[in-house]
Amino acid sequence: MQVAIRTMGNSKGVLIPKPILEQTGLLDAADLQVKNGVIEIRPLKRNPREGWAADSQRVAQSGDAVLVWPEFANADDKDLKW
Repeated sequence: MQVAIRTMGNSKGVLIPKPILEQTGLLDAADLQVKNGVIEIRPLKRNPREGWAADSQRVAQSGDAVLVWPEFANADDKDLKW
């Protein structure tokens, strides 16, 4: 797809069509790099544990925080000193 390079203040820019944004998952911010003379625009990498802290607080407040696995113990664990 051919697009126009437009003047935006002291810079230049390209408008990215909505269907391309939807296909790539680009939202409000992106990673922009130049590699071997090619401009690369990629979605930002999300932290895989993003939101875990809030979710754990929600579970704790709901009272649903129960062990899923039985407790694992060894016969000699009581003798260990930490």
